[in-house]
Amino acid sequence: MISSIALKIASAQENRHQRIGSSVKNQEGRFINSIPAMQPPIFKTLVEWVKGADHTTPDAPISVAHRSKSDFEVLPESGLRITWLGHSTTLVEIDGARLLLDPMWSDRSSPFSFAGPKRFFEPPLAIEDLPPVDGVLISHDHYDHLDKATIIKLAGLAAKFIVPLGVGAHLEKWGVSSQKIVELDWWQSIQLGHLKLSATPARHFSGRSIIMSDRDKSLWVGFAIQGPKHRVYYSGDSGMFEGFEEIGRKLGPFDASLIEAGAYNQLWADLHLGPEQAVQAAQQVRGGLFIPVHWGTFDLALHSWTEPVERLLLAADKAGIKTVVPKPGQSVEPSSPPELVRWWPEIPWQTAEEHPIVSSGMESES
Repeated sequence: MISSIALKIASAQENRHQRIGSSVKNQEGRFINSIPAMQPPIFKTLVEWVKGADHTTPDAPISVAHRSKSDFEVLPESGLRITWLGHSTTLVEIDGARLLLDPMWSDRSSPFSFAGPKRFFEPPLAIEDLPPVDGVLISHDHYDHLDKATIIKLAGLAAKFIVPLGVGAHLEKWGVSSQKIVELDWWQSIQLGHLKLSATPARHFSGRSIIMSDRDKSLWVGFAIQGPKHRVYYSGDSGMFEGFEEIGRKLGPFDASLIEAGAYNQLWADLHLGPEQAVQAAQQVRGGLFIPVHWGTFDLALHSWTEPVERLLLAADKAGIKTVVPKPGQSVEPSSPPELVRWWPEIPWQTAEEHPIVSSGMESES
């Protein structure tokens, strides 16, 4: 006799397959971008990785703001507090609710525990010391954003998991109840308490298989978080595309924007923004206070580990975009942002002129 649990799982799986198949972004079983993203040339990319680069990892310990459970027992009086915990992992406390973005507590961004990019620093806050979390938001299924060990620990702690189409299957396999999982297509929204959470378009790709057999079988998104008094935008991973202006027009303006600024290269310029285009994206989404993420935690590219922040600060100053660069674990309240303090070392890096990152298909915007 089939148990009621098995029936619920089967029903969830059937609903997932139906929604994936009905998405306009799904063609022949794989999701597509609104502007095709050029894929890195395999041989040339491999050669560059074998050659390596200088200063891609820190030579000395990074300055970290170590946090404890008591730091988050009380919600912020301002109504909005953002705590960067490293890479894209961010705790957003907004209008009485707490959201955790792309949680990643493991030592390596990899399918293996013994190999792959290793953390530059220990997580500033132990996962066991997290405050009650109303929702976990996952942007896509890459290892530096969707971490199995972390999800297993959060399965019984978080109230809801809001993910792109197709990603829920991973969570169910790892023990998250299907009742807790909400899958969204681009522009779809859910109400979580008094928050409206919208999945926004991005220009990226998906897949966790080493041989990429599951390439683009699940969707990739950003998120707009709208509360009664405050709004926050999170880009997820994305190359430059026309959707940022539409996001800003439909869902902005925002009090703060968390936009990926690292792990870029000319060989994959359609898949990540790079610092200068991150600033452009912040302008286009009407992003408010710009807080860079997706940098300073793992060695995922061939640039100096401090290069993203050096370049984006120059670009943001030129564009007149208010920017803060919190150290790992530091909290920021956009209503009273802290002064910029350089907590990273001064090491060599390439300028935008030396290594420009310009996504294809955007010539009319340049």
